[in-house]
Amino acid sequence: MKTRAQIAEHVRAYRRRQLAVGNREVTLNLPCDAVALLDEIKDRHGLRNRSQALLQLIEDKGATAQQVT
Repeated sequence: MKTRAQIAEHVRAYRRRQLAVGNREVTLNLPCDAVALLDEIKDRHGLRNRSQALLQLIEDKGATAQQVT
C-alpha cells in the first residue's frame, strides 16, 4: 500500500506532466443536470472523462461561432 507521501508525489508528477503538455487544472461547481449532460456526451462519444466532454462542447461551440461570423 502506498504511503501518503508516495501518493502526493504521484499527484505532483501527474500535474507536472499535464503542465508540460499545456494543460491547466480547473475546478468547477456545476448543477447535477450539467454533470449529467457531460456524462451523456462522454458516453455517447466514447470519451475517457468529463474534461474531454467539456472540451468537446467548447470546441463545438467555437466551430458554430466561427460559421456564424
